[in-house]
Amino acid sequence: QVGVVQVSGLKARELTGFLKAQVGRVFKNFEMNVTLGRLRSIQVLLVGHLRRPGNYSISASSTLINALFASGGPSEVGTMRRIQLKRDNKLLAEFDLYDLMSRGDKSKDMKLLNGDVIHVLPMGSLVAVAGSVQMPAVYELKDGESAEDMLAYAGGLSATASPKRVVLQRIGNDSKRIVNELDL
Repeated sequence: QVGVVQVSGLKARELTGFLKAQVGRVFKNFEMNVTLGRLRSIQVLLVGHLRRPGNYSISASSTLINALFASGGPSEVGTMRRIQLKRDNKLLAEFDLYDLMSRGDKSKDMKLLNGDVIHVLPMGSLVAVAGSVQMPAVYELKDGESAEDMLAYAGGLSATASPKRVVLQRIGNDSKRIVNELDL
């Protein structure tokens, strides 16, 4: 009596209310439980500098991050800063894993559709942050980022660090080391 009800495009949390409204047009004083069976899967292609590139069959509710985890993530030479999502041969978005790892921000994570392509580019410039910082490591530098940004990725200065004397070393195009002292 209710007929076929189209639910494609609805989020799982919206289903119960939507279906109650549809059934409520015909029936009164009823109870309803809504559960989801197995969700269909979609095919996405992960290419570029990944640990395990290839074609993946993943849940239709998967996002860019889910697909990256399925593939093992970027390889040793793959970027974490410029991961491209392509749909219909057009660049749809560029994702930066540092947003997720350093700030817990996954606001730019996107739901995937069948046929999407995730392309992991080669790694960009690297910066080694060492000394009296919370998390010394090698970080990938994105265009426009500063020494302050790199210190933020490294968790900031430790309690014993002196912000009056920071040494910045660069290797120039001629392979010579350039040393500058900074006062933060």
